[in-house]
Amino acid sequence: MSDRNKPIENKEASELKFDRRDIVKGLATLPVLGIFYYKLWKKKALDSLKKQARLAELGVQKETPAVVKSNKPGELLRLGIIGYGGRGKALLRGAGFAQPEWVDDRYKTAQENKLDKGLETFLSQDDLNVVLTGVCDLFDKRAEEGIEASINDTRPGSGTRKLDTAKRYRDYRELLVSDEVDAVIIGAPDHWHAQIILDAVKAGKHVYCEKAMTRTIEEAHAVYKAVKNSGIVFQLGHQNRQIESHFKAKEIIDNQILGPVTLVQMTTNRNSPGGAWQYDIDPEGNPQTIDWGMFQKPSPNKIPFDAERFFRWRKWYDYGTGLAGDLLSHEFDAVNQIMDLGIPSSAVASGGIYYFKDGRDVPDVFQVAYEYPERDLTAIYSATLSSGKNRGRLFMGHDAYMEVGRGLTVTPDSGSTRYRSKIDEGLLSTALPLFTYTTGSKQIDGVTSATAKYFAERGLLYSYRGGKRVSSTHLHIADWIYCIRNGGEPQCNIDRGFEEAIACHMATKSYQEGRKVIWDPIKREVI
Repeated sequence: MSDRNKPIENKEASELKFDRRDIVKGLATLPVLGIFYYKLWKKKALDSLKKQARLAELGVQKETPAVVKSNKPGELLRLGIIGYGGRGKALLRGAGFAQPEWVDDRYKTAQENKLDKGLETFLSQDDLNVVLTGVCDLFDKRAEEGIEASINDTRPGSGTRKLDTAKRYRDYRELLVSDEVDAVIIGAPDHWHAQIILDAVKAGKHVYCEKAMTRTIEEAHAVYKAVKNSGIVFQLGHQNRQIESHFKAKEIIDNQILGPVTLVQMTTNRNSPGGAWQYDIDPEGNPQTIDWGMFQKPSPNKIPFDAERFFRWRKWYDYGTGLAGDLLSHEFDAVNQIMDLGIPSSAVASGGIYYFKDGRDVPDVFQVAYEYPERDLTAIYSATLSSGKNRGRLFMGHDAYMEVGRGLTVTPDSGSTRYRSKIDEGLLSTALPLFTYTTGSKQIDGVTSATAKYFAERGLLYSYRGGKRVSSTHLHIADWIYCIRNGGEPQCNIDRGFEEAIACHMATKSYQEGRKVIWDPIKREVI
């Protein structure tokens, strides 16, 4: 008999019997208060039993089984990194490589703030048995930093293998044809994603590409056609697919705990220059240290060297899609993972540049309504980059609603049909959660920036496996590498990537053209 089907009352009762003896002994020296606390404990224990019985009746497991694939190292895999900027550095740390400066900085931070476990988490992650053999970045300084990371032995698996200095490539195409590279991680800006993926497929290299998958609809089709059935293992960089609360949320949806879900709300809330892509401009960045011609090669508009555009490229449609490709993509993929929505039938978007009037052409306030008539569902996304109020992610069902972030909460609805009798009998309270799920420690890094808080609230920095905190980026990289060695599809494969790309591009197209756009599933076109 499985654990799910075992009588919960019997299992819990045996545990309560043991606990009771210990508690009674401990309270023996406090006759009056002892009786009071014992009765209070007994009531809470009974409430817990009732709750577990309700969850068992609904088919919800008490715990979420860890989704962990074999951590056997497998044969050595040789990696190349294309684009070693902010996200590229995080991806490479997920694979097990960090530059010495980052290690020193995190060590100092940990000494000053005991809640900061960034370095500890990095060093304790699984050794993936990989080496970094190639680095390509258009900014000389970043390329040199990537090379430093390749031979830094302060890492997971320290001392287990020889680390040779990675070769620096000035043209990514030379890295792709190298016999010293088996797989590539793409951390370049969005406008380069499609061409690098296409060239990697031709070269027979496995690909991990940071989201968003492409800058345009046409590129999404080209990438899908090239990757599908190519034999390479493709993973899109949505590390949110490794978050345990998402596994539990999917279980809640699959068991129809919420009843018919007709509305899903997704949000982004950030309120800082960094959160609005006002990244630092490196003083060493100039036409002599940056290959500007190569940077803007895929861009529809060519302009003279502009350091701001190089370091803050997310602010312009020439290089990305702003909120759609950067942050809506996270939210949509999370909901797609939980509900298997696929591409929406239509999208209507609006917004504008209302706060950051600094020359950007992507909006800082943005919203889109997606329709799924075959599912009787509307999904709404709204975002602002000038307010940090947390509004969360909400699944609204007829019988209950569910809030999902780093954890999740399910609360019964007062108008529920399914839970009507239990509500009337007082077995369920609409003022209290039906189910709450929290993963990992109550303490996380002492983050201070609005951007970091945004990612921390959504579990995009860390997940948990068996109570151990792990970088969600590391888990996503590990999932990709496991599939390269053992076969199978990674969690955000080309099919899921294509769905995300088209949904986000529909929002961008609607905003830019000021009209409703439609997905034709027969012709597979946005019209």
